[in-house]
Amino acid sequence: MLRCGQMIFAQALVCRHLGRDWRWTQRKRQPDSYFSVLRAFMDRKDSYYSIHQIAQMGVGEGKSIGQWYGPNTVAQVLKKLAVFDTWSAVAVHIAMDNTVVMEDIRRSCRNSLPCAGAAAFPAGADRHCNGVPAGADVTHRPPPPPWRPLVLLIPLRLGLTDINEAYVGTLKHCFMMPQSLGVIGGKPNSAHYFIGYVGEELIYLDPHTTQPAVEVADRRSIPDESFHCQHPPSRMRIGELDPSIAVGFFCKTEDDFDDWCQQVKKLSLLGGALPMFELVEQQPSHLACPDVLNLSLGEPRPRPRGHLSDSSDAERLERFFDSEDEDFEILSL
Repeated sequence: MLRCGQMIFAQALVCRHLGRDWRWTQRKRQPDSYFSVLRAFMDRKDSYYSIHQIAQMGVGEGKSIGQWYGPNTVAQVLKKLAVFDTWSAVAVHIAMDNTVVMEDIRRSCRNSLPCAGAAAFPAGADRHCNGVPAGADVTHRPPPPPWRPLVLLIPLRLGLTDINEAYVGTLKHCFMMPQSLGVIGGKPNSAHYFIGYVGEELIYLDPHTTQPAVEVADRRSIPDESFHCQHPPSRMRIGELDPSIAVGFFCKTEDDFDDWCQQVKKLSLLGGALPMFELVEQQPSHLACPDVLNLSLGEPRPRPRGHLSDSSDAERLERFFDSEDEDFEILSL
């Protein structure tokens, strides 16, 4: 699932820096931002989203090196790693408990950008937190962007051991949204990156192919063929999909996010289709326990069982572990 997580996040950064209409063509000259995206995913310790960084950050989520990562764990790790990627400066939001809270997303996307640019000035030079040297003329500096591009990841479980057919219609419509990044999930013993559907079959890419190691001499000589799928996408029946998945969306602007919200609301009007998640304006009272539900960087971890202050805490924690325990993470055999 680690490679699938890399693929869905790489797609988000492509949308962020190159646009949704960009297409890769072999041996065609590419912009500098393309190579910057590639370097972020190379198998090197200093790459933002390398397999090394994901595995090491996963240790903080309780996953040993080499242990299976489920869709939710991959999403949590990518969110933590994105904090250090000041070049992309995306806001990563993970909707927990099958609930997307619009107020929380808007607050996150409107926050000031991470402090960056320190390395651009000589050591010892006085500078502000935003990287501008002290005393510099900032009169005409443009205002900060009002909206940080949003990467929205929604971990879901759409059944017990098999996907519930009532969710299939909604899942199909998610692929049709212009903001869609696809779905990471799989079937027993396999992890895939799903990008669409045809009839009752899902279309997916499988990144688990052994390829030669990439050696980089300079920024424009990356042998990039191994970063792209050279074979046609595969298909599988929707009924074979393991119910544990994570759905991804990218909203570059606030208008994109508002449009996505309207599309999600329309899904509730579909006859015979069961919503996969709930969209609400404000955080419901049963989710208002940050100690239980917040797993982002610098925030408190869930309290262990047996250390509850009252019965309401116990109920909230039980709901949390119902969707976050190992049964949620591991594909059923």
